[in-house]
Amino acid sequence: MAFKFSEVEIPGPIIIESSIWKDERGFFTEIFKKSDFEKFGITGFFTQENKSFSKKGVLRGLHMQINPKAQAKLIWCVRGEIFDVAVDLRLKSPTYGKWIGINLSAENKKQFFIPEGFLHGFCVLSDEAEIVYKCTAEYDPALEKGVIWNDTAIGINWPVENPIISERDAALPLLENYENYER
Repeated sequence: MAFKFSEVEIPGPIIIESSIWKDERGFFTEIFKKSDFEKFGITGFFTQENKSFSKKGVLRGLHMQINPKAQAKLIWCVRGEIFDVAVDLRLKSPTYGKWIGINLSAENKKQFFIPEGFLHGFCVLSDEAEIVYKCTAEYDPALEKGVIWNDTAIGINWPVENPIISERDAALPLLENYENYER
């Protein structure tokens, strides 16, 4: 198998490491193989792929999309380094409101699978970063929800001080004011 799948403390998100074949020309790695992912229980069909570019200190999030177009995401940092975060908002989950963070970089080539029902956000640690992520549902702005990045009820230990955030992200509600939706 070309992939190593590692579960984390919160059930659902998965860290994925690809086998890398290097020689004098460079390297080759598989990013996604449906059959290998399905063997580990990652099923569904990716219907949209996005690319994001950000500068050092930018923080994007915390966002999610709800039913009927809830999204699972497969995140990969193709240039630079980010701190990527998933927050469990599955209503009946014993880890509701808990978060997990991982450094993703072009160097470590790790991917992060975030299932439906999780908020997602990241901050840029390098001078610049580009991420590519696959989603299991197409984006629908009417179904996008979010929680403010610095909510103390969640308590994410972001590795940036004074992040650069959008006006839209700065206006997101606290978790206690977040309107819950069954996912």
